[in-house]
Amino acid sequence: MSDPRNLWKFILIKRNLFSGLSVPFGLVAASMIFAGTAGATEGYFQHGVGARHKALAGAGVADAKDATAIAINPAGLVKAGHSLDVAVSLFAPDRGYTGTGQGFTPSGRFNANDSEVFLLPDIAYARPFGEKGAIGIALNANGGMNTNYAAVPNPACAQPGMPASSGIFCGGSLGVDLMQAFITIGYAHDFGNFSVGVAPVFAIQSFEARGVAAFAGVSADPANVTDNGHDISTGFGLRLGAEWDVTDNFRVGATYQTEYNMSEFDDYAGLFADRGDFDIPASLQVGVAYDVSEQLTVMLDYRHMAYSDIGSVGNAGTVQAPLGAPGGPGFGWQDVEAWKLGVEYEAENGWTWRAGMATNNNPINAQNVTFNILAPGVVTQHFTAGFEKQVGENQFFQFAVM
Repeated sequence: MSDPRNLWKFILIKRNLFSGLSVPFGLVAASMIFAGTAGATEGYFQHGVGARHKALAGAGVADAKDATAIAINPAGLVKAGHSLDVAVSLFAPDRGYTGTGQGFTPSGRFNANDSEVFLLPDIAYARPFGEKGAIGIALNANGGMNTNYAAVPNPACAQPGMPASSGIFCGGSLGVDLMQAFITIGYAHDFGNFSVGVAPVFAIQSFEARGVAAFAGVSADPANVTDNGHDISTGFGLRLGAEWDVTDNFRVGATYQTEYNMSEFDDYAGLFADRGDFDIPASLQVGVAYDVSEQLTVMLDYRHMAYSDIGSVGNAGTVQAPLGAPGGPGFGWQDVEAWKLGVEYEAENGWTWRAGMATNNNPINAQNVTFNILAPGVVTQHFTAGFEKQVGENQFFQFAVM
């Protein structure tokens, strides 16, 4: 499976606070560009959004300070002021697997790297609205999976009836490509020491599978299993959030993202359970933030991602039903639970230093390994660091590495 030692990411961000900008044209334009493929960290979700939260390992649901709050906890928009945050992540996971023994897949180490580096955008804009409110809009890429295995020699492909004489699954080159992008519009209201936020989300995702023709014989729709190009799915979800300033130096935050009801991947109705259904799972994140001093803040968050509720993702691969059928086989992913610890220190001369660590369970168990060669999202430990430097009166440069 993927090697976490070769998983790295850095983010560059420049935030500008504007006093007279009505509608950020750049953000509207960028929202029309489909985000690139993201990679697997906590399952296939990113561990955080924006340079600040990525440097904190995704912690900070109770400590919003910028416009990216809309994509984490929309209640935090009331603390973002008038701001524009633009981030670009470079993501380079090492994808592949090692097989042993005699079976359908060949033995050895096989690399699934298609593109070495993926570019992932996070763009968010916020401004006050009325005396107690705030509004925001954001575009971000979230999760995704990409693999590309060469048409390697495979002795099992010599059997009669195989679609090709080579390949991990005897279908020639093998791989999947999942791309997701989210456009969020939100509103938050400040009730004093308590704020709430609501943010409808429009989602678009694209999927392609190659080299799995060997599974057509066990599919309810053999013509829509593989090699049908990219198919598009769209849908909506809702993000709700709350933040409570319990004392001057202790805060509690929570956010819930509903399951996204997405249209089916019709071109892969014979691969995904429930005739191409691939909804986006619900998630919950709760956390606390404590100001140890005026300069030092410590954040601790818990995140739950309900992968098992999505049939095409959570159904076991051993289900005795055809691929694509109602309740048919899936990737067998369990829910992912993550714990996140972040520390932020505001030093002198406009410098802020950040670090974080996160741990989560592996969503894939031993019974579902073979099918997950297509999507080896098994990383369970993340260590992050970063900084912020004020470079102008209302401008900041941020950097993060994982």
